[in-house]
Amino acid sequence: MSTNLFKEDENLNADSKKVKRDFQGLLGSVKKFLSDLLDIRSNTDAAATKESIIQDIPFKGHTSWILICSIFIASIGLNANSTAVVIGAMLISPLMGPILGMGMALAINDVDLLRRSLKNFMVMVILSVLTAYLFFAFFPLRDESSELLARTKPDIRDVLIAFFGGSALVIARAKKGTIASVIFGVAIATALMPPLCTVGFGLAIGKYWYALGAIYLFIINTIFIGLATFLIVKYLRFPMVKYANSKRRRTIARLASTVGFLVMLPAGYTFYMAFNESLFNKQAQNFLSETIEIYEFAQNGRYLDNLTKIEYNNGDGLLEIVCMGNEEIPANVISSWENKKNDYSRLKDAEFHVVHGGRDDSEEKYKYVTELYEAKKAELTTREERIRFLEEEVVRLNQNRVREIPFAEVLAEARINYENLSYLSYAHKVASDFSKIDTVTVFEANWKEGVRTNIIEKESEKLHSWLKTRLQDSTIVLEKAN
Repeated sequence: MSTNLFKEDENLNADSKKVKRDFQGLLGSVKKFLSDLLDIRSNTDAAATKESIIQDIPFKGHTSWILICSIFIASIGLNANSTAVVIGAMLISPLMGPILGMGMALAINDVDLLRRSLKNFMVMVILSVLTAYLFFAFFPLRDESSELLARTKPDIRDVLIAFFGGSALVIARAKKGTIASVIFGVAIATALMPPLCTVGFGLAIGKYWYALGAIYLFIINTIFIGLATFLIVKYLRFPMVKYANSKRRRTIARLASTVGFLVMLPAGYTFYMAFNESLFNKQAQNFLSETIEIYEFAQNGRYLDNLTKIEYNNGDGLLEIVCMGNEEIPANVISSWENKKNDYSRLKDAEFHVVHGGRDDSEEKYKYVTELYEAKKAELTTREERIRFLEEEVVRLNQNRVREIPFAEVLAEARINYENLSYLSYAHKVASDFSKIDTVTVFEANWKEGVRTNIIEKESEKLHSWLKTRLQDSTIVLEKAN
């Protein structure tokens, strides 16, 4: 009996060992497969890669003229709102060289290369911005196209594009037999040139916030392409630059490490802030979809999503909901929205405002159309669409003229200006000649008893002229009250 049990234990141990060997073999096969699939060190030519990057750093002679021509082409493409032209300019642009040079110099401890890369990088930026500025300053057409406006508000996606684009570029450059299609694709994806063109555009037309947003996007692209270059070169174990003097070598190594760390700090901070802004915007959109977007106005109110503000700045947030019309949203509804806002972690400390129930006089109407036009400009790609859009908005606003008379103010001013006036009223009369329907504003006035007829006629003319000027409506009719 004991012999049989001993044999069974031996068989179980043998089976378990076999399963263990098979499992280890499977893991080994998977590991080898993944190693062969993802390994990039074995097919890397460090010396040739370093030489090719160094050759692309200088900006002089032919390279300078290629940069100037590509900037002009990109500026024309942005001005004309032509994506194809902008892509073509990015393909011939030599902007990437100094950025890769800075990242590699930090990784291999080459201070001389870092100095040359920084100098050429500054020449590249100044030359690009100056060229774009001169183009937009003297070119007669300065339409703020969607291609231009898209480069003024970077977000988390631009950070990720720059980092992974830079990684793909360095990996492609390091491969024996460089993959040219990857280099062209990265040049298009990271889009270094359009932000610099937008900087020149913003400076040329005096809208410096355009320039600030665009230079911020360019800095994001630069830092994260350089960071990706640094990390990939370190991973590929490019040989470090050696110095004959060991003390100098240690000093240079510390300096390079310090510079690399300082470069990573703004990169990490930028990513952190962009990531927080992205989360804030996402929660804000979810909040709006659960509150104002499903709110049903009882009368003539309307939610204006294109004028609603969602702003995030260094931890401070703002949510401003804008509604059109005289209808006021009940206080208990707004209070429930504020409570709902506090359920979102990123929105809890954000300012919250609801703009509603406002009067729409002429100045406000003009401001509304202007702001709405600015908000929609990026979507309106042709001049004809813009004109049609504005005409439709003006017609729609004119149809709501019944809410535009600030009668209390008009009455107070009329009482001061016309001491003989005893009664004033207004109404909107809808009339038609069977070809069209018009809405006319009609005022009725009565004057104090005992006032001579000629004075009443003269005062009535003055009152009529004043009403048309005050309300900016030449169609106003003044009649004698019954």
